[in-house]
This record gives sequence, C-alpha cells and structure tokens, in this order.
Amino acid sequence: MTTKIVLAGPRGRMGSEAIRMIKNEPSFELIACIDRINNGKKLNEVKEAATLEVPIYEDPVCCFEENEVDVFLDLTIPKVGYEHTKIALERKIKSVVGTSGFTETQIAELNEISDANGVGCILAPNFAIGAILMMQFAQKAAKYFKNVEIIEKHHDQKLDAPSGTAMKTIEMIQEVRESFKQGHPEEYETVEGSRGGEIDGLHVHSVRLPGLVAHQEVIFGGPGQTLTISHDSINRESFMDGIRFSIEHVLTINKFIYGLENIINHQ
Repeated sequence: MTTKIVLAGPRGRMGSEAIRMIKNEPSFELIACIDRINNGKKLNEVKEAATLEVPIYEDPVCCFEENEVDVFLDLTIPKVGYEHTKIALERKIKSVVGTSGFTETQIAELNEISDANGVGCILAPNFAIGAILMMQFAQKAAKYFKNVEIIEKHHDQKLDAPSGTAMKTIEMIQEVRESFKQGHPEEYETVEGSRGGEIDGLHVHSVRLPGLVAHQEVIFGGPGQTLTISHDSINRESFMDGIRFSIEHVLTINKFIYGLENIINHQ
C-alpha cells in the first residue's frame, strides 16, 4: 500500500531532503506540495534537482480538497506550520509536523483539534533519533545532578530561540527536577543576557551561526565532576529516519503526540 503525502516547505533545506527521502521510499508517494509561491507550477519546474512532476499549491485548503491525502508533512516556519496543520486536522488528515517554535497555546489547540476529530498528529521538535536519546539521557541524569545548563547551536536562519529541542529537553528535565536557583546568590551580569535565558533556575544559551545545522549540549555539574550529554546533526539527512518513522506511525494512531520520545519508548 502506498502512502500519499503532501509536503509543505519543498524549497527549504529540510524540505529538499524530505523530497529525496520520499522519492527513495517505495511505500511513499509525494502527490503535491504547499508553498507560499509558485502556485500552479510543478515541482520539477522550480527545483533544479527535482524530477517529480507534482503540483504546487499556495492555498492548503485547495490542495487538500483536490487531492486524496494520507499524510500531511509540514517543514515550514511556526506561524505558517500552525495554520497548515490546523487546516489539515480539521479535515481529518493525519499530520507529521517538523516545525518548531509553536507556543504552548498553539500546541494545546492542535492537540484539541486532533482529539476532537480522532485524527493522528505527531509534532516533534527534533526528528534525529540521537537527539531523542540525548534528551532521554539528560532527563535521567537530572535526577542525580540538579545543576544543569543547556547550550544549543543552530544555523543563523533559524527563527526561534531557544530551539524546540532545548525547550523539550527542559520540559523533560522539569518532570524530574525541582525548581532550583543555580549559581552564586549575588551573581550579576555586566552584559545583559550573558547568562542566557532562565527557566526554573536552569540556564539555556542559544548560538546562531552560519555553518551550523543543529547541535545541543546538556551540561551537568556536581561536586568534583561534570557530565556533558551532547548531540550533533552534521546534515539534515539525520532527521529523515525520524520523519520516515513518524509518517509510518501516524497512520496507526488517532491521537496527538508531542515529541518523538513518546513513540520510540514503546518500540
């Protein structure tokens, strides 16, 4: 059985990698793309490396109405991705979302729409399996080390800071660690922001530079020792196994899942 996929964000780096993955997966078929430009054109007309003659739509409603869609895959930006996914779920189209930066309110609303319509949706801040393991290991370490800081590094075109991965890591650490004010009680900044952002006493630092892809270090400190758990995505191919797995898995569920760790924990 072939899974018919609509992809939003085909011109981006993640989108380009996803197109290659879908093309090389025998059970997947890319049937259409959603893009803010190039309406009415074919994918192979706007991407030099693309050979697929699939239509491009600017309007997601029109795309979903004119095509029989099994899974909607969004790899765009937060504002657009939220609207796309909302429209898809309202039409009971199973969705996989790799766009980070959604607010808690937006995530809650997508969850509500998914549950109300009984349609599966997987929203993951990070699809790299190694990054998921990094977050899980960090959560386990946080039970024993209450002093922790996070340094996340991404390419300079990323819009949200801290990254969705960092925020998800903090959320997982909060589940096992009580709020704790780290550092010297009289600590101060001579340059505002030099200690990064703070959540429950945990400091998080965001680096944005060309040449980076996606990287994160979770650094724990204790008497006489430190523990660093890190993950590096060298290129965007690192996310494709998680996206492929999520597309396959979303077909089997009728609920909302936030974070890939909630799936691989049960494999």
